[in-house]
Amino acid sequence: MSLLTVNQRKHLPDSAFALPRKRAYPIPDTTHARAALARATQFATPREQTIIRRNVHRLYPHIKISK
Repeated sequence: MSLLTVNQRKHLPDSAFALPRKRAYPIPDTTHARAALARATQFATPREQTIIRRNVHRLYPHIKISK
């Protein structure tokens, strides 16, 4: 996975985050999107998981998302 520096993350638009209001779970590429899905099942609330899945699917519809 490519690492995001603090500066790179700071300059990402809100739309590049799976939880844009919190600017959490950056998804600038498919690798980060898959990682966001995996981390969401571990740490996010059920509502946040729904939002994360929806936003990942919006940007990367080719990624298969299981519930």
